[in-house]
Amino acid sequence: MSDNIKRLRAIRKALKDLYPGEPKGNLVRHLHTLAAIISGIIGSRSTNLPLIAGKAPDNCKVESRVKRFSRWINNERIDCALYFLPFAQALLDGLSEQTLVLVMDGSTVGRGCITLMISVVYKKRALPIAWLVVKGKKGHLPESLHLDLLDKVRGIVPKDSSVVFLGDGEFDGIDLQERIDSYGWEYVCRTGKNSRICDAGYWLSLEEMGVQRGDKIGIPEVEFTLEAYGPVLVIAWWEAQYKEAIYLVTNMELVEEACYWYGKRFTIETFFSDQKSRGFNLHKSHISDLSRLSRLMIAACLAYIWIIYLGAIAITEGWVKIIHRTSRCDLSLFQLGLRLLEYFLNDNLPIPVGFRIPGRALDS
Repeated sequence: MSDNIKRLRAIRKALKDLYPGEPKGNLVRHLHTLAAIISGIIGSRSTNLPLIAGKAPDNCKVESRVKRFSRWINNERIDCALYFLPFAQALLDGLSEQTLVLVMDGSTVGRGCITLMISVVYKKRALPIAWLVVKGKKGHLPESLHLDLLDKVRGIVPKDSSVVFLGDGEFDGIDLQERIDSYGWEYVCRTGKNSRICDAGYWLSLEEMGVQRGDKIGIPEVEFTLEAYGPVLVIAWWEAQYKEAIYLVTNMELVEEACYWYGKRFTIETFFSDQKSRGFNLHKSHISDLSRLSRLMIAACLAYIWIIYLGAIAITEGWVKIIHRTSRCDLSLFQLGLRLLEYFLNDNLPIPVGFRIPGRALDS
């Protein structure tokens, strides 16, 4: 049996077994096609449909598989709510014993498109939870889209979970802050040095806080922007190794706590690089239609979560010493997962497939 067939059968069985309830009819058929696309993405390290089809075997010609996958991506009945969010909810359920750290960011995908993504942080990796795909350029999306995506994620976050939301300078709008406050979540967002605050009746810009290299300065209980949202804590943080300071706004009370959590934001860059140059080359997809690209991302994101799952069990079940050097491990969870999958295939071992990640949500 070929590696492509073994990988496909393992994914197909897992999607059916792990899906909530008992999938029937068209749902089963569409899950089988989804499994084939996931398997093809991993096998080809690409999101190009002909390359995917070459690594997702059945009894048809490659051209027929390309048409089948294209029909799936074109199908308006295929949506994230049905084919991705159930797995994302299971992922969050498994991580909810610890604080859930959610990161919002955007990146270019396809042709002339960007995806606005919310991910959950897991051991220096960011696992995709929900997204929107739009035309445009990063950093120029209306706040209404941020709020729509945030509401979508809130619907699958386990009740009573402790949640910290992180965002860069695009996501510091007061409507976003107010929405997060209404959820009972904490947030730390980067903001611009020209943002204005009111402290004890005096207005100033954040760059007027006078932070020096190596310092962290916090001003609590201020009103943020001329719309006077607050009270919030603002922070000027200039780490010695950087050329300039960054400025944060948060509903947390302590400067050190806010800076600690904000440091987790950069993990989302690992997701985008894993999906692109180091992984599935999502940026090279020629798809420009927003709906089609969003459906392709269902498969790409599930493929990514599964590979991270394999990387996690490589550590928790002791496979690292078999597939990598014993003195130290310098591979990411993503690379460990790919290597473990290759080992299972080469040695004809059972291939575990999962989307509920073992272990703690964050490094201790």
